[in-house]
Amino acid sequence: MSSRPAPAHARRAIGAATTRFTALAFDAFPIFDPRPIAALAETLVPGNGSRLVELWRTRQFEYSWLRTAAGQYADFMKVSEEALIFSGAALKLELSGEKRDRLLRAHLTLGTWPDAKPALQRLQQAGARLALLSNLTPAMLEGSIATSRLEGVFEHVLSTDRAKTYKPAPDAYRLGLDAFGLAKSQILFVAFAGWDAAGAKAFGYPTFWVNRLGLPSEELGSKADAEGKSLADLTAYVLD
Repeated sequence: MSSRPAPAHARRAIGAATTRFTALAFDAFPIFDPRPIAALAETLVPGNGSRLVELWRTRQFEYSWLRTAAGQYADFMKVSEEALIFSGAALKLELSGEKRDRLLRAHLTLGTWPDAKPALQRLQQAGARLALLSNLTPAMLEGSIATSRLEGVFEHVLSTDRAKTYKPAPDAYRLGLDAFGLAKSQILFVAFAGWDAAGAKAFGYPTFWVNRLGLPSEELGSKADAEGKSLADLTAYVLD
């Protein structure tokens, strides 16, 4: 899914802010709000939803990295299904096929965080080129874009499925360079997870961490150039 934006000068209003970077590449979760998945889990397994989601999310990413390391790639929907089956079994929960399907399908219809659309609008008005660069599958990204009515906002919608690997592998981050045709220094990567902020910075992107959960930086040898709790903090950093 890709559409070319109008030239930057044509989209700037007189007196509008300008941006410090030519383009921004977002992980999905600074934009899309995953909390409804946790709410659904609590509905399906009352009293155990938070435990299930915590273990499931951990296993989702562990499985993606383990499969990459083992040379046994599977897309993020398959990884998510496998991680969910394990998590249900580990917690001794009755997760029928219907319940698993509902939890998996919830990734296809995510809405946005409340601050997402105003921030994206400000960045567009400043002439920034925008992309998503995520481990989620193309169907997850495109479905959530449609649910959130963000069609046409992103010049590029990049799933790491194209590279048959996952962030923080360099080939995953390289998708942004190939899509925009820009130098690393011209693209600000916007991360949701601390490990993604560290990975993007190690790759060479200027990096902003939207640290909505207030977590400490990961001890991985690289840290984001800047961080904030919201996309309002991001726009304050990016816009002059």
